[in-house]
Amino acid sequence: MNTATTPSPAEIPELPSEQAIGRLVSLLEPYRRITAPKFYGIGNLPDDGSLLVGNHTIYGFLDLPFMMAEVWKRRRIAIRGLGEHAHYKVPVWRELLGKCGMVRGTRDNVRALMRDRQTILVFPGGAREVNKGRGQQYQLLWGERIGFARLAIEQGYPIVPCAAVGADDMLDVIVDQTTPLYGQLALAYEKVMGFPTPPVVRGVGLTPLPRPERLYFWFGEPIDTTGFAGRDDDTAARAVRDEVKASVMAGIQFLRDERDKDPDRDLTKRLLRRATPDKGNVGEAHGRQPRADP
Repeated sequence: MNTATTPSPAEIPELPSEQAIGRLVSLLEPYRRITAPKFYGIGNLPDDGSLLVGNHTIYGFLDLPFMMAEVWKRRRIAIRGLGEHAHYKVPVWRELLGKCGMVRGTRDNVRALMRDRQTILVFPGGAREVNKGRGQQYQLLWGERIGFARLAIEQGYPIVPCAAVGADDMLDVIVDQTTPLYGQLALAYEKVMGFPTPPVVRGVGLTPLPRPERLYFWFGEPIDTTGFAGRDDDTAARAVRDEVKASVMAGIQFLRDERDKDPDRDLTKRLLRRATPDKGNVGEAHGRQPRADP
């Protein structure tokens, strides 16, 4: 793992030490037993850096820590997540994000991380995808964003499409920006804060407590961007963006299919199965790739 920092420590927080990362990972273990995350294609991550591009699930924090922890445990790769600018307007919170290794998502910061051959994670849907509304589960709300593709082409950086399923099943959105009155308040909030208003959700019963769904993660084959070397036009960036988007969507569908046929998806059934030694556990799969539509 490359733990070297870039020449701009004010913009690129130093990575936590291996001991600190290990402590953070251990804190997740009790919750990991509930979510029982299942991974596919984790071996596709290059050792010498890549740009992970995936779908943001609701609220973001329900699954992302488990993905990052598992990549660290299995591959000793520290993922540098890119943070929305709005996060850095909040005192204390921005310092906490920096201590966890998150980097403010500016072009210069991304270039510095790529020069250092670090593994970077970006969600093109950003805050809009985190705060998705009713009926938007597992949708990619990327709009026309092509910045990540431009930078990958510029630096000749490989892109690894990734997908996550499970968190969007934990909560039901019951009030969003399309809801009368709330939508007006949400619009005013966004103008002031520069960040979409979180939806009102329901999980277990009538509470906002997330349901104990199993989590599923997929990493696709790296996409080579060197074929577009020297191209800084929007056409090239859109071509890369569309290829990545199609791959992520295929990954989401693959995981949803795996989830639907997983006998251990339900927490109660999973615990009962574990309590029966002769049945054992289903185990984790690797290298199984979904076939994208032509």
